[in-house]
Amino acid sequence: MTITNTEQNGVCAAEPLNPDEQMEAYAEAVSSGLYAKKSGLVGKYDNVRRFWEDEITRICLRPHLRRLIDRSQALMRRVRILDLGCGSADGYELLHGVRQRDADIRSRAVTLLQDEILGLYKGVDLSAELLDQARGIYGNRPKMVFEQGDFTQGLPVDRNERPYDLYFTSFGTMSHHNDDETAVRLLAEIARRCENYCVIVCDWLGRYSYEWQELWTNEPESFQNMDYVVSYIYSPEERERRRDQLQHLTLRLVSRQEGESIIARASEEAGVAIRPLRFFDRSVLTGRHLDTQEYNRHAQPMRQAVNSLHETGVRTELESLIFNYVPKQGFAFLNDYFEHLQMCWNTLVEYVACLLDVYDETERAFVPAAPEVPASYPAPLRDMMARMRILVEGIGWLHYGLPRENIVEPQLGYALRYLIMNLQQGQGCGHGLVGVLEVDKSGG
Repeated sequence: MTITNTEQNGVCAAEPLNPDEQMEAYAEAVSSGLYAKKSGLVGKYDNVRRFWEDEITRICLRPHLRRLIDRSQALMRRVRILDLGCGSADGYELLHGVRQRDADIRSRAVTLLQDEILGLYKGVDLSAELLDQARGIYGNRPKMVFEQGDFTQGLPVDRNERPYDLYFTSFGTMSHHNDDETAVRLLAEIARRCENYCVIVCDWLGRYSYEWQELWTNEPESFQNMDYVVSYIYSPEERERRRDQLQHLTLRLVSRQEGESIIARASEEAGVAIRPLRFFDRSVLTGRHLDTQEYNRHAQPMRQAVNSLHETGVRTELESLIFNYVPKQGFAFLNDYFEHLQMCWNTLVEYVACLLDVYDETERAFVPAAPEVPASYPAPLRDMMARMRILVEGIGWLHYGLPRENIVEPQLGYALRYLIMNLQQGQGCGHGLVGVLEVDKSGG
């Protein structure tokens, strides 16, 4: 596209463009991606991913990452990280977002893994396309390197490469180990190579996620891997239209008991103790395949509803958040857990709906009075109900800025997240089961 200019009184004026030339400018802007409308309702980086999944992982990792950093600093060393299955460096972004503390209104959040603390971040992935994307974002940072490798075939490091302090996986990448033997060998090799102390984060798909209730089994050794279809990135109509073109992955489903068995076998093979520090479930009621119903015809689009809570300027129908768990015969311990979770979740949603209904803007009070919270309720539920009452009463009189959509609903989202975090049991009942492990050869 050529722009011609004429000069008048020393000022250069552009000649008018014809319509086709003007459209070229818009086409270039659109192709850059910068003109795209950003929405947290859909896509890989939707609101649940940013405000629930990433944050739950960060909160759970915080004490262990802090301890690792403290140990390294005590030895006057910086932290070295190996991200296995790094994709486009999502793992780095997740870790870099871990905070020393949550900010209050008087202080700011402080990143735990600050740049001067990081010695090296090495990301390894089998996908050349994802690695190119990562290099496009972080290729100018000298302490970040990306290499192609397959961590299901062994630890992708050179023989003379220094050991790392944190061996990290995220978003189910450990489930690419379809054979437990390869996972055992990987963990054993990490443990043997550990110089003094290291932390290992293993992220699997949870065996008992409600997303794939049809795949639950009481004989896990007979059904280890699922056919995972990547259909959630499309709308329901597009999903069916592309049904024969959808990508499929073979991924290992893991319960806490199975994860502990893999870790124990690796420890025995390495002759080095690998100690689990914590297991936690991520995305218990918000996994992506709840919305697709690919593996559970009773599933509800809970992720869509929670995404809406966190979307600026969008009012959510709170009825869409009401969860109706359908039990599966022969799984009493899972039915008890999910039914308890359902009751707590729905009670909080219904309580907030009631608060919104009875709040009187003129009186700046609840008319009639808001119902009392029974002392028999679990502590996390009581706490969140009390907080939501204070919130609604404190801002319900505001008329500007859509207080329900932009204040009450996001805070309800965080309250539900808190509830899930404090009621999860780390048994493999979420989309992800995360195990945080340590190898300590220092005797400390």
